[in-house]
Amino acid sequence: MADAKKKQLVFNIIEFLRTSAQDGTVKEDDKESLEVAVQCIAESFGVDPDSSEDQKSYSIAPASLLSILDVFLKTKAKSTPSAASSTAGPSETKVPSEPTAEDKKQAEALKTKGNSLMSSKLYDSAIEQYTQAIALYPNPVYYSNRAAAWGGLGKHEKAIEDAEKALDLDPNFSKAYSRLGHAHFSTGDYPSAVKAYEDGLKLDPSNSNMKTALATAKSKLAESSTNSVADREPPAGGAGGAGAGGMPDLSSLASMLGGAGGGNGGGMPDLASMMRNPQLMAMAQQMMSNGGLERLMQNPALRNMAENMQNGGGMPDMSQLANDPSMRDLAQQFMGGQGQGQGRGA
Repeated sequence: MADAKKKQLVFNIIEFLRTSAQDGTVKEDDKESLEVAVQCIAESFGVDPDSSEDQKSYSIAPASLLSILDVFLKTKAKSTPSAASSTAGPSETKVPSEPTAEDKKQAEALKTKGNSLMSSKLYDSAIEQYTQAIALYPNPVYYSNRAAAWGGLGKHEKAIEDAEKALDLDPNFSKAYSRLGHAHFSTGDYPSAVKAYEDGLKLDPSNSNMKTALATAKSKLAESSTNSVADREPPAGGAGGAGAGGMPDLSSLASMLGGAGGGNGGGMPDLASMMRNPQLMAMAQQMMSNGGLERLMQNPALRNMAENMQNGGGMPDMSQLANDPSMRDLAQQFMGGQGQGQGRGA
């Protein structure tokens, strides 16, 4: 199946062949054979030259293949010095001529076709039209429009290049600043986006779209600055906790589980309160996600505590647990393992 670009080429070749049959370029005896060839080509590439939908999508009118070829040959002639000019002295070097009135007319027609393709979101085809227009007449409007087409394709770096070319040609072209600001914004370069919008508003202070875009860019810039500062600040440690996301010390754990006498009466602490304790829940989630819970259950002291509770011995005194050397060692091992992945404040 041919892609859209190839279909557009085939469609316009068919248009050329049919025009040639109508304007007398092709002899009468050859017209029937040419029409058969047109039908075969159209069928092979999935193009319907009589379809209004294909006409809208693929036609390059008012331009034609011949006019595009003419543009190409003129551009090639300007960029390739002739043998005579290459042997001429410095005073005989030819300066490229200014675009003629016909060049400007053709360029404007190509721009209009590009704008129509933009409306249909056919950005690749629109870029081709603008590029041909620029070859005929390097106009800041054509560069600006092509920047918008690049943006439609998500190629924002190219959009930046074209917007800057437009401003090189006309530093007072406010719309180019708008295109430049949008391209910078889309790449996440909010400072450059803010500057572009501000420069554009100096030229067009009443432009409401640019004002809104500037406010959005400033908001994103402030947001990114706030996030950057937050990323550099070391995380605050909880009361008596490990501070950087590690396991809290056992004295803090004792207070979270009901204080020093939490197990003296042999009863369990208030589970509802435990489930509402954010520090305890965060610790539990970390332990479950990194294997800490499995290492805890392999500790003999903790297994003895669990067996004691199953046999009716009740919850142990958490203050005693906090002072148990083996449990302190276990906590330090867990915290040491957690600390390997902790970040440092800038």
